[in-house]
Amino acid sequence: MANATSPQLQLEFPDSTVREFEPGTSGADIAAGISRSLAKKSVAYVLNGDLKDLSEPILNSGTIEIVTREDERALELIRHDCAHVLAEAVQALWPDTKVTIGPVIENGFYYDFDRDQPFTPEDLATIEKKMAQIIQQNEPFAKEVWSREKAKEYFAAQGESYKVELVDMIPEGEDVKVYRQGEWLDLCRGPHMPSTGLVGRAFKLMNVAGAYWRGDSDNQMLSRIYGTAWADEKQLKNYLHMLEEAQKRDHRKLGREMDLFHFQEEGPGVVFWHAKGWKVFQNLVNYMRRRIDEHGYDEVNAPQILDKALWQMSGHWDWYRENMFTTVTEDDREFAIKPMNCPGHVQIFKNGLRSYRELPVKMAEFGNVHRYEPSGALHGLMRVRGFTQDDAHVFCTPEQLEAECLRINDLILTTYSDFDFGDIVVKLSTRPEKRVGSDEGWDRAESIMQSVLNKIEADSDGRIKTELNPGEGAFYGPKFEYVLRDAIGRDWQCGTTQVDFALPERFGAFYIDQNSDKQEPVMVHRAICGSMERFIGILIEHFAGHLPLWLSPVQAVVATITSEADPFGEKVAEALRDAGLNVETDFRNEKINYKVREHSLAKVPAIIAVGAREAEEGTVSIRRLGSKHQTSMSLEEAVASLVEEAVPPDVRRKRDAKKAAES
Repeated sequence: MANATSPQLQLEFPDSTVREFEPGTSGADIAAGISRSLAKKSVAYVLNGDLKDLSEPILNSGTIEIVTREDERALELIRHDCAHVLAEAVQALWPDTKVTIGPVIENGFYYDFDRDQPFTPEDLATIEKKMAQIIQQNEPFAKEVWSREKAKEYFAAQGESYKVELVDMIPEGEDVKVYRQGEWLDLCRGPHMPSTGLVGRAFKLMNVAGAYWRGDSDNQMLSRIYGTAWADEKQLKNYLHMLEEAQKRDHRKLGREMDLFHFQEEGPGVVFWHAKGWKVFQNLVNYMRRRIDEHGYDEVNAPQILDKALWQMSGHWDWYRENMFTTVTEDDREFAIKPMNCPGHVQIFKNGLRSYRELPVKMAEFGNVHRYEPSGALHGLMRVRGFTQDDAHVFCTPEQLEAECLRINDLILTTYSDFDFGDIVVKLSTRPEKRVGSDEGWDRAESIMQSVLNKIEADSDGRIKTELNPGEGAFYGPKFEYVLRDAIGRDWQCGTTQVDFALPERFGAFYIDQNSDKQEPVMVHRAICGSMERFIGILIEHFAGHLPLWLSPVQAVVATITSEADPFGEKVAEALRDAGLNVETDFRNEKINYKVREHSLAKVPAIIAVGAREAEEGTVSIRRLGSKHQTSMSLEEAVASLVEEAVPPDVRRKRDAKKAAES
């Protein structure tokens, strides 16, 4: 490929063809040279991996790709442009408003404004109407490069003090860019689509909130408007439907209705588990205990509070101090409540001489950890300060590492399958800028992890997607992140597999190899649920509270239709309890429809109604959660059916495999 000083530019297209162009040719020129239809659909281009304005002249050779509005990469441009349209609309309606910043965020954008009277939700419809007019005008986005002095003078004259401050924040030597759309302009690094009309009509302003300038409570409180924008109205409709579903499934709301847990001000970020919620928690822990036992882990328990010196040795004091809860005792010793279990597990590994014949050593702990989170970030079970990790650490030889990572992958994927999660992405996160350990160690770890990732993808028959996540590894090693998609299309990062060459070295952990020499083990950090609390929150929302029978805290309620049926109702409940099911009774003097509604709201999977006829015939009527129909069957059939459904998936899998082997 020609270098940047060649008379002609050489550009390589996605189909690997290479063509020559005059320096200064724009992306729009290239799109037009390919076809009229492409020129009409194109909104930007990518040169050597960088997204650029379609009008930007090309001065260097490299790889090029034309981006159309239908391309996923155009979605960020749509949202970015929509934020600019929002700002123009606000200043057209309220000229005294000062504009600050308006970044793209997940699923949309926001823009912060300084206005004497904060916006209200009622203002949003007015702003949307004005935005639609601006989009209809289809003004071109035109980039201008100004001197730093000109930019500061202009914005100061307009009273835009925040923009003056932003100009000062632009690093020396970097262009000061301004984008015009008609008569209105904004300080912006770009890129943008060719015109405002390409934003389209698939946008909606969602809500207003307060936000401090630059996130500092000592600064001015601003008025933030959140919006969402999509490539077409179908995508917008789907997103709004997902939000509606998410609101119905909110685990905090369902947690109250199901009487599972609560939070209160005296314990910010820690969970008050009620009896039913704790039953769900223990059902999940018991499931995980069976799984780790099946995979050869030994369960351990490390101390909850440890001396500062241990956290300094592990590196957490330097890298994680601001997230740790600490205390100083009367003898001036400083301790920290553990934010992680790994240093404790290294101490257990070190206690006694280890032979290579013992490896891999697999330790698991349902460890209670505490991490400081800002109060504004706390969110039900999803973001807490105290939680339980289904944590484990595998100590192995370098030669065993790849096989162990593959075994962990099998454990993680089968676990997610048991909870009805099908769409899973495995991301390999590589070395971050701030890290411990040598480059050689990182090279070796990343090479092994890449090999494992390739095998995961090859063995999944396309069911599991894999991605690279450059620079997002832990400070001590690369990691796999397992991202699962729930029933309404939201992604949750839960499981991790993290390779660590550094921590064993820091703590002087070793084993004796076949030559009687000391060797440092490789340490693999592994979590599946991650936070047990958060995973339960995800499950509640994934199943909309309709938890599988084996996981439900109350598996059935026996409700009588008349008081005459109470003795038979007690017999039914006793038969179900004797079979190992969690059962409640409802013999209140209330109508059966009232009872059904109440227990349906509490998400009880099975409501067993018994009346005088059922008592006489020895039958029951079962109504399943979410169904308007009921099924009549004998008591024996009902017990057998519910008992079979209540078998946990791992137990069922093991039982069925044994039956298959015996046959």
